[in-house]
Amino acid sequence: MQPLTGVRVLAVEQYGAGPFGTMYLANQGADVIKIENPRDGGDMSRAVGPYFLGPEDSEFFQSFNANKHSMTIDLQKDEGQQLFHELVKTADAVSNNLRGDVPEKLGLDYNSLKSVNPKIVCAHLTAYGRTGSRSNWPGFDYLMQAEAGWFSVTGEPGTPPARFGLSVVDMMTGLAMAFGLVSAVVAARSSGTGRDMDVSLFDLALHNTNYLATWYLNEGVVTERLQRSAHPSLTPCQLYKTANGWIFIMCNKEKFWPILCQKLNRHDWVNDARFKLFKDRLQHRDTLQEMLDNELSKKSTEDWLNIFAGSVPASPINNIQEAMENPFVKERGAIHEFANPSKPNDTFRMVAHPIRSGGDAPLRKPAPKLGADTERLLNELGLSKTRIKELRDLEII
Repeated sequence: MQPLTGVRVLAVEQYGAGPFGTMYLANQGADVIKIENPRDGGDMSRAVGPYFLGPEDSEFFQSFNANKHSMTIDLQKDEGQQLFHELVKTADAVSNNLRGDVPEKLGLDYNSLKSVNPKIVCAHLTAYGRTGSRSNWPGFDYLMQAEAGWFSVTGEPGTPPARFGLSVVDMMTGLAMAFGLVSAVVAARSSGTGRDMDVSLFDLALHNTNYLATWYLNEGVVTERLQRSAHPSLTPCQLYKTANGWIFIMCNKEKFWPILCQKLNRHDWVNDARFKLFKDRLQHRDTLQEMLDNELSKKSTEDWLNIFAGSVPASPINNIQEAMENPFVKERGAIHEFANPSKPNDTFRMVAHPIRSGGDAPLRKPAPKLGADTERLLNELGLSKTRIKELRDLEII
């Protein structure tokens, strides 16, 4: 029994943000049914290359859709809407990540569905919200990073503005949608009444400016990029040079500074007035950087990590290959094998879901083929073989 066993979510979704969020639900046992259009190949990310397990089965798509089911329904046709409503009667929630003006047109909002199922939760993930001057605007992760100020605090000073290396706005907005959906389902099961739950890429990107926004709104401080990815106030917290490259050190509590000094065999630094407290070290950050570079350059990154292990928060600077081949990743069991849906007796690998449910083995079902569960779900709804054939002939499914 996974934590969300017994929760059914109908997901009208595509590409990244929405599917990432509902994958969190599916990985915890929710019955997530992707509702895909039979006429256009379904979720566009099925065809996003350059790497594929098989035809229309991209590794990109697999990365966002494990443990889900797929059903094809054309929601733009009346018969498709009728079929969808029959599914809504069996569901706890309907999620979508469509443009802000589309959910209402497709009847995916609570006002459209409450007569079908008063307890239904309608979770909407949009670019700029379902109301306001931008409700009909398309929008994507990097645009949000740019407008919400992320580019201005990412990368090195004096270089062109830079985006975050991953589509983290998409991923965090998907996770926020999943959290909102589950929260509303809990309430609906108690009260008997569902609701709309909204989250947008823009709002999430703005919200995640967090303390930098608070500093500006109350103190007028405009935080900018700092050399070597340094923290704006805590020191030492940045990249430092070693004999063979770089190391990132984060002494983000006062207790770690004297420990670092001891590990460096520089006990004299502990009581140096210039470095006594965070505010002192911040004032002398450039001097401290030079001093730490000199000491850390005496050994390799690997040597320092062994010396610091468990005492000083530090990390190597890995590329993706090094990150995947990290022995600690193997120790954590953080890469899972999945059955290859396109090649019998073959497997492929993906990173493991980060939420571990005590006592439950993680689910490892690959993403579904387009419409793989359509007939099974229609049978569950009581449709005859004749009616299912009629719906296929009409391209409703």
